[in-house]
This record gives sequence, C-alpha cells and structure tokens, in this order.
Amino acid sequence: MFRNPVLPGFYPDPSIVRVGKDFYLVTSTFGWFPGLPIFHSTDLVNWKLIGHAIDRPGMVDLGHSRLVADGLYAPAIDYRNGLFVIFNTCVRCGGNFFVTARDPAGPWSDPIWVDIGGIDPSLFVDEDGQAWVINNDAPPGDPLYEGHRAIWIQPIDLASGEVTGERTLLVNGGTDLSTQPVWAEGPHIYRMGGWYYLSVAEGGTMDQHSQTIYRSRSVTGPYEPGPVNPTLTQRDLPADRADRVEATGHADMVRLDDGSWWATFLAMRPFTGMSTLLGRESWLLPVEWTDGWPRVLAPGEPVPLISTRPDLPEGAGTDWSRITDDFSNGKLAQDWLEVRNPAPVQWYALDRSANALLLVPGADAASGPGKPHFLGRRMRHPAARWTTRLTFAPSGKGEGAGLLAMANEENFLLAGIEMLDGETQIVVRRHDLASDPEEGVLIASSPFAGGNTPVDLRLTIRDGVADIDWRVGEGGWRTLAHAINIEHMASAHSDLFAGVVAGPYGWGAAD
Repeated sequence: MFRNPVLPGFYPDPSIVRVGKDFYLVTSTFGWFPGLPIFHSTDLVNWKLIGHAIDRPGMVDLGHSRLVADGLYAPAIDYRNGLFVIFNTCVRCGGNFFVTARDPAGPWSDPIWVDIGGIDPSLFVDEDGQAWVINNDAPPGDPLYEGHRAIWIQPIDLASGEVTGERTLLVNGGTDLSTQPVWAEGPHIYRMGGWYYLSVAEGGTMDQHSQTIYRSRSVTGPYEPGPVNPTLTQRDLPADRADRVEATGHADMVRLDDGSWWATFLAMRPFTGMSTLLGRESWLLPVEWTDGWPRVLAPGEPVPLISTRPDLPEGAGTDWSRITDDFSNGKLAQDWLEVRNPAPVQWYALDRSANALLLVPGADAASGPGKPHFLGRRMRHPAARWTTRLTFAPSGKGEGAGLLAMANEENFLLAGIEMLDGETQIVVRRHDLASDPEEGVLIASSPFAGGNTPVDLRLTIRDGVADIDWRVGEGGWRTLAHAINIEHMASAHSDLFAGVVAGPYGWGAAD
C-alpha cells in the first residue's frame, strides 16, 4: 500500500514521463526560484528531488512577477531519442518556451521561445516522428462567456522551436459547450490501440476542478468526448465527508510494462471550506480502462488516502516527515527556495566552520515586488513545526531577522528580533492587507537581552492557527503569541496556486 499525496506540499500541476525503469516528474513554481523541480522515482510512489529545469540567472525573468500569480505555470515533460524536453509558460514574463537536457538532473538548455499564444503547452510526437505542440488558448471568435477557452494543436520543429503548418482546434470550451464549461487547460495526448486520447483539465483550479477525456482516429481530430466525463473530480461529493480531498485535476498519465496505467494529478487537503496552507499537491492513482476509455475515479467516488501500490520493486525516496539542515554541506540543499530572480550579489553564505547560514538583511520587504532576503522550504503537512537558532543584533529601528512563513506578498507571518522603542525585542508580525505596514502589523513583542546571545525561535502551525515560542539557551520555551489566526495565508485567499514557504528572513536597513 502507499499513502497519498506522493509529493506533499506545494507541488502543483504534475507532469510525468517514463524512461525505461525510471520515472521523472516536474511541477509548477510560479515566482519562486529555482523553478520547475525535477523528481526521480523507480516505483511511482517514492520520489527524490534531483534538480531544477530553471536554475540559472537569466533563463527567465521573474523580476517583476507576482509571487504566485505570475511566473512558471504547468510544465509538461517528455523524452524523445535521448533528449528530455519540458514545455512551459512564463506568465507575464515571456510566454511559451521549452528547455532540453540529456540528463534530467541538468544542466538544462536556455529556453527556446515558441511563438504561440495561451498557456499550458505540451509535446506529442507521433509514430512518424512529427512533433506537435498542444496548448490552451482563446477560442475562435469572441469568447461566449467568462472562462471560455479552447485547446489547439500545431506542428512544431523541435530543432528550431518554429511552429509550422496550420493550427487546428481540438476542443472548444469543453465536453459540452452548451453548459458553458470553463478553463479547458493542461492538455496531453497519448496514443494507444489505434486511438489518440486527449486528456484536458476543466472547471478551474478550485472546487469545480476536473479531468476530461476525448479520443480520435487522427491526431488533429475531430475528437469525441468519452461516455463518462469527467474522469476525475470531487466537485459532486458532500462537503462534510471525512478525509476531504478537493480540486482534483490537471492530470498526466503513464503506462507500465504490465499494461497498467497510472495518473499523477493535483489535489488539495483543506482544513475548512477550500482553505489549505499546503497549496496544491501531487497525487497518484491507478487508471481503469472500460470499453476503450480511461477513468481515474468513478462519479461520486472520493479520493482514497491509501491505495494499492504499483506492481514495481520498491524504490528509495525522500522522508517527508522531518527535514533538518545544519548547513554543513557547503551548499544549500536543493529544496530551498528564494523569491523571484537570484540577486546579482549573493546575500547569504554558508559558514562550514560554524555549521551556520549567514544572511544579510535586505532593503526589499517581503510585501513588495522586489527581492526580499528570504530562504524557505515548503510546508508539507497540515501540522508542521519549524525551529531555528538565531543570532542577530539590530543596529537601529527598521532592521530585523527571524522566521518568515509566506504565502505571497500580502499574506505572511514573521517572528524575529528587531529594535522597538530603542530596545531589542522578540516580535511577531502578521501581514494580510495591502494597507498593512511593509513588515506587517505588530501583534506581540517581548524584551530580549540582545547582543550576540543566540535565541531559538519556534513556529508551529496546525491548519489555520499558529503559535510562536522562543527560548534562550536550553531554558524552557516561552510563548510569545498563541492561536494566531492565519487563514489569510490559505491558498483560497492568496492567489490559489501555491502553499506556505517558511524559513530565515532578514529585513530592513537601520535608520
């Protein structure tokens, strides 16, 4: 058996490819850097991060991106003749592109920009070697309603990135245009048994999210929708059910040697309504075929949290339950994230002699469009705790350092050391409105001896509530703020797409 999600935390829009006995999976990152994490598995259940497709300055420009409303959306990974290919969209930062690599761990090529509109491009290469790009774009003519989109296909030359030939409409709106289906996106084409199968997400990325299926004898259509659509959704289930999983969709499928098919897809685990601090996560379920049509779940069937694993030898993977970093390896672990582009001058360093991360406070606030000096890791479970030992002596008002838990520019919580009223204090700040001060509203503070005295900070989150504790030395923990309401950081209120990222942050320049 195995437990879902297979990638817990902020890992949305999974796309998967099989190469022999190996599987590779990539997910979205929006305005976080490095972008597009690449995972490897041999059993579809246990995954290890091996690299990122966007990991160098200048590959894409995230400098003016909103953190989780712009940036790198919905990658699609493929493999052809020894070459890995990832198609992607940089929303409001360049458009559609693809990158290539011989080794999925990298290095990946600089982006090859593709002259097509819309979002969510993916690659399909037919048996004759012809390559096609499939993507979401505006429908023919004027949209008939809000969210009216279409799926298109066009030949592409992978050597040059040039699209060639006519663009062909595959899906207009969705499975039934008369019902005004919305946000057809994330298309993938598969070939099996003389049929071309087109899998498309539909319904938007929240509670109406779903996956639909079509097929045709020709890659360019016409495509007929399956007899049972959607093939995956939770939108018709009661809201008071146990172990609730929501927003299922944006699926990709892979076939094993035994003939079985498996689907990776995104879903989320809300603690109330559609609120989650984890964002959209990557899940895995088997695909059943009936009368030539694939289906992940029957209508009305809830997503199981525990399922029978694929018939593959168990592989090694990441322990998602606990992560410790003492900064002794000489470089940051691959799953640390920073906001937008890497800075021209590095503002952090690793001190191996002290097993410490040295971080210089930055002038750009977390609430702004610039480059806050923040390094974080994804929240992976509904109950989570971060602990760090910090040494910091503010030299004046406006300068601080500590722990930041961030959903986006407007929604975050921070705890740290700063100077208030002429004395060093431990503070807690909460930011959830554009009108809030740059570093948030002060909700708690306590005097602290300061100087070079190390202090331990502890941030505990369970569902939509947080506690902040601190201590000096090996003394007992002291609660600074208890039961802080942080539902404002849930993805339902903070641009939907991503989850909380938490870690060390240094802010401000002293007056």
